[in-house]
Amino acid sequence: MSIKNLLKIAMNALLRNKLRAFLTMLGIIIGVASVIAMLGIGQGSKLSIQQQIAGMGLNLVTVIPGSQERGGVQFGASTMQSLKESDVNAILADCPAVLAATPEVRGNGQVVFGALNWPTSLYGENESYLQIRERSVVSGRMFTAQEIASAAKVCLLGKTVVTNLFGEGADPVGQIIRFKKIPFLVIGVLDSKGLNTFGQDQDDLILAPYTTVQKRVLAIPYIQSIYTSAVDSKSTDLAQTQIEETLRRVHKIKASAEDDFRIRNQAELLSTFSSVSNILTILLGAIAGISLLVGGIGIMNIMYVSVTERTREIGLRMAIGGKGFDILLQFLTESILLSLTGGIIGILLGIAASKIIGSAMSWPIVVLPSSEILSFAVCTAIGVFFGWYPARKAASLDPIDALRYE
Repeated sequence: MSIKNLLKIAMNALLRNKLRAFLTMLGIIIGVASVIAMLGIGQGSKLSIQQQIAGMGLNLVTVIPGSQERGGVQFGASTMQSLKESDVNAILADCPAVLAATPEVRGNGQVVFGALNWPTSLYGENESYLQIRERSVVSGRMFTAQEIASAAKVCLLGKTVVTNLFGEGADPVGQIIRFKKIPFLVIGVLDSKGLNTFGQDQDDLILAPYTTVQKRVLAIPYIQSIYTSAVDSKSTDLAQTQIEETLRRVHKIKASAEDDFRIRNQAELLSTFSSVSNILTILLGAIAGISLLVGGIGIMNIMYVSVTERTREIGLRMAIGGKGFDILLQFLTESILLSLTGGIIGILLGIAASKIIGSAMSWPIVVLPSSEILSFAVCTAIGVFFGWYPARKAASLDPIDALRYE
């Protein structure tokens, strides 16, 4: 029997019971649409995380104090004072893979301007901060090396601080603000970065020379962390190795002793978040895929009903010369047609649902062609798998018994 005839017979059989055929396809439609939407949400989240981490600087290598045991007592990283300004100088001098480095000290408190105040964070950096963190100044200027050396009381503000102290769209350059009663001259405004991967507002900050924060605000002799930038994204591992070797030498750490610092790079962070995102995407797809399984069971059930209803028709076809293989292909074609039609409708519905979800929730949605192809292939497999046994049962009927069936 030709493919054309098989399709024609299958279409006629399905159109005789339009509502039943549609209800049978509904499980497949919902399943495919759910898979497309869930995978789109998962891929969109992964892309969003990658973009946000990239926005923090893919070449970024961070050094923070590490825990250390002294006299049998384990000291946490927050209590360690192992990083000094001299460490930054050593890294710049002895690590060829490092392009720039900045010490960092930070504190939280209320910033005041006139009768207004706002709780924020004060970050102490050097002039390389903008290059390392891939930021820019949209108004005013960055502080200079001379201002860092003299611990000048100057600062730059993030957009959130500007909005809450001066109003939307205001330019605060030249104004005097106070942080913990210490006056700071505003010399610049930073570009807007929005929320980072962890939901932290990257614009809610004050930027000042690290010497100013270290000496005038916190009154500490050490630095809290070091941010460095590798010469390119491919050199982050090399930069990390060079920094580790340099700091172990500068800190005079014995070969058998643990580091009193920890080093992290953005590639590790990106890999971790990508792995978590992939697992969540697979989980969401698997949960949605249960609907496909239910839809396949529905197809098998309806095909069994169809075989029972058309037993006499099967017997008649066999009596006039129809082969068992032709009967098998006939019912298998109906099953595949049900599954593929439901799959196509499901793919279209899934794409539409993804766009609606993305628009309504302002959530990044990325529907990959591979997910559509996969859904289509799975629908074909479901049609064959769940339609095979009922079709095989129809093909194995005895013609005489089939003709006698009431």
